[in-house]
Amino acid sequence: MPVPEPQILVMNGPMLVFGGPYSNLEATRRLLDAAAELGIPPERIICTGDVVAYGADARATAELVRGAGIHVVMGNCEESLAAGAGDCGCGFAEGTECDRLAAAWYAHADREIDSASRTWMASLPRRLVVEIAGRRLAVLHGGADAINQFVFASTPARIKGAAIAATGCDGVIGGHCGLPFTQIIDGKLWHNSGAIGMPANDGTPRVWYSLLVPEPGGLRIEHRALAYDYETAARKMRKAGLPDGYADALVSGLWPSCDVLPAAEMREQGSPLSPGEVFWPANGTIAEGAWPESARQRPLDRAKFRDPERTADGEPRATVTLERLETLWFNMGTLCNIACANCYIESSPTNDRLVYLSLAEVRAYLDEIERDGWGTEEIGFTGGEPFMNPAILPILEECLRRGYRVLVLTNAMRPMRRFDGPFAELNSRLGARLTVRVSLDHFTPELHEEIRGPRTFEPTIEGLLWLVRNGFRVSVAGRMAWGEPEAEARRGYARLFAERGIPIDTADPAQLVLFPEMDARLDVPEVTRSSWRALGREPGSVMCASSRMVVRRRESDRPAVVACTLLPYDPRFELGATLAEAARTVPLNHPHCARFCVLGGASCSR
Repeated sequence: MPVPEPQILVMNGPMLVFGGPYSNLEATRRLLDAAAELGIPPERIICTGDVVAYGADARATAELVRGAGIHVVMGNCEESLAAGAGDCGCGFAEGTECDRLAAAWYAHADREIDSASRTWMASLPRRLVVEIAGRRLAVLHGGADAINQFVFASTPARIKGAAIAATGCDGVIGGHCGLPFTQIIDGKLWHNSGAIGMPANDGTPRVWYSLLVPEPGGLRIEHRALAYDYETAARKMRKAGLPDGYADALVSGLWPSCDVLPAAEMREQGSPLSPGEVFWPANGTIAEGAWPESARQRPLDRAKFRDPERTADGEPRATVTLERLETLWFNMGTLCNIACANCYIESSPTNDRLVYLSLAEVRAYLDEIERDGWGTEEIGFTGGEPFMNPAILPILEECLRRGYRVLVLTNAMRPMRRFDGPFAELNSRLGARLTVRVSLDHFTPELHEEIRGPRTFEPTIEGLLWLVRNGFRVSVAGRMAWGEPEAEARRGYARLFAERGIPIDTADPAQLVLFPEMDARLDVPEVTRSSWRALGREPGSVMCASSRMVVRRRESDRPAVVACTLLPYDPRFELGATLAEAARTVPLNHPHCARFCVLGGASCSR
């Protein structure tokens, strides 16, 4: 059957665009009221789909949108519900948290929707074309080829450009990803108004829509925030038995799961958006422009992370108490055989700010653990490159003989391989409680070497294979720095490991650990005492509630204990010379505390 030509809508005045009502009746009503207040008639309002999803009022929201007389393109949720499909068709990777949560809301929506709404959903166009300010824009839900394709601000420009070209239009108005953004790329437009049924993962309960306003010189695109009665919407979701995570998200402004988000969007989590606009000049002008400004590009506000007790806004700062010393880390020194880009600890062949720890110094802390009954279960070793330390094998043997689980972080390159025989022999005797975690920043040589330097990928793979062949328990650590959603990254590693015969389950977060990026120079929200509830986190979930790290500074005659592995240099986080002295409460007074531990949900020990 031939695909019908898309309907062409001529807009002679301002046009309102919104996406993702998501069964949120309160937000949808408020949006239609706002349109009336702005004097925008229904024929100049467009919804980019997913009318029904996470919220409590699937049938009522569908009926409201259907009766409003506005233009709606089909979303993957409408496609699935109209067809009686078994799931929402969002494109979530099987087994992820997004997939699990979607099963619950989809079952609720499928029960609520009546036959009239399903018939309406089945009749919706997959694409519209808008003529406005002398341009033609294709309105679609996901991508040009797939209704459930996620297109984010960080999606490469070449992908957006190819999709725009495939539509035959001057730009695209899209939906599906739930996050608002506008980009002008080589004179072409990609615009997403965001969603009104769920906040933009920015730490506020506001939702987003847009106005496209024709002007003599081109088109003004305004991103506007919408306040509505989110508390009622959340209360109704809980009453309906829907997942608490989505109800909490309406209040906190933070999504309960971010499996689909690329690393760039993950870094923006909790960074409040500010309304803004982009001007798209008339035809013939090659222009560039974007909204929102990325927090990745904004320098850190110098007023932040200064006062250990108060944030820059005067709020009480979040603190963390040591609940148990589950893991004690030892930094084996900052010398490394390579110098990685963006190394948070600045390890290199010449950086000896942290010097080698000796066997005697490690023993003293192990003795303190046992003497004072700390109940520590795991000893971790990091660097630099731990195998640069000539005492590494005797230190590992000491910890293993005392019955600790031992985790060693390494790049698996030449420093480790110089100990091939003795290390393999140690593993054959005591390896039941030893894990070696190998840093493999990306599953492709090009991107791994973008960080680690040329000719580093194959030696790391060879070292990993050597560990596997010699019976070591291994895991891998990667970095989320290139824009892939986590599920896509895990699939990429799975392909690599299958090709190379490396027996690692990439779906297991303990076997493949993917770390968020850190840059203390860039802006990030501070964490307040009230943030815990809003984020759905507990203070006990972050590293400094269960771990400490021992370092020895080059200028010091004895080791010191610091709050965690991420902050070896900052004197504010040096807690004392002994574990007892280091048991005090830690203020979350550093960008890494917010970006990596609290918002990123990461831990070096897992």
